[in-house]
Amino acid sequence: MKKNMTKLNLPKVRGALSFDYDMSRLSWLRVGGPADVLFQPTDLEDLQLFLSGLNASVPVFPIGVCSNLIIRDGGIDGVVIRLGREFNEIEILNDNCVRAGVGALDAHVARKAAQNGIDLAFLRTIPGAIGGAIKMNAGCYGVYMADVFVEAKAVTRAGSVVTLRKQDLAFSYRNIDLPEGCILTSVLLKGAAADPATLEVKMENALATREATQPTKKRSCGSTFRNPAGFSSTGQADDIQNLKAWKLIDDAGLRGASIGGAQMSELHSNFLINKGGATAADLENLGEMVRKRVFEDCGLTLEWEIVRIGKTAQ
Repeated sequence: MKKNMTKLNLPKVRGALSFDYDMSRLSWLRVGGPADVLFQPTDLEDLQLFLSGLNASVPVFPIGVCSNLIIRDGGIDGVVIRLGREFNEIEILNDNCVRAGVGALDAHVARKAAQNGIDLAFLRTIPGAIGGAIKMNAGCYGVYMADVFVEAKAVTRAGSVVTLRKQDLAFSYRNIDLPEGCILTSVLLKGAAADPATLEVKMENALATREATQPTKKRSCGSTFRNPAGFSSTGQADDIQNLKAWKLIDDAGLRGASIGGAQMSELHSNFLINKGGATAADLENLGEMVRKRVFEDCGLTLEWEIVRIGKTAQ
């Protein structure tokens, strides 16, 4: 589609426009085909002007650090918008609030908040950036983004800046209902007041647990499948069922299972890893095989937590 995209007379920008961009260079898993166009805006105004001037028929997909994405081998039609370091500011405000650009890494937000006596420690072990954490209502240790979210700023497809509050996003388990066409640019979070030294210890302990139980040195997007349990409207887990995806995968005999360069981790069986040379098809096919075998074993259907985008290879 490269020729067609250049004929669209894309809006003039101050940021970078790249055609036929190899998305495997940005992928956390190092897989994926080319995007027709990659746009990396210089700032919020650059993003607004681009969106307002872009032909409405052109699909747009925003990304951060791609820590929860499988980008398929056939690539992505339209424009991928990467909100990177230009959107990674972290500002400490009054009343235990933190405003963070969507490109800010979760771990950096947790550490800066902790240094200022604000408990957002659960973010310390979540890979990726704040924008993705909001879109997935990420959480761990019983705390979810829905619990600390106050509001977000977003840009519409027409280029207008809007404020979105919790009721606008309808938080649910691992999901929000983002208004169509909106691209998140920053979020306002509020944590409980806590002692900085205590928070530092809390985060170090969480990191040690993660190192011992998860394949943190491997190419992985974290949990592959959602835990098939009940959840409240805010996205908090209902422990009555207490079903864990990793246990269902283990019970089906799939710990360490592999296809091509893709493998279900031997350390944590709900982690899908690129052990070397995997294609996106290897990763997705292995995930689908696991879903099929788990269903055959126990009658439960695992739902993907990793987002899969783009086209399969021809």
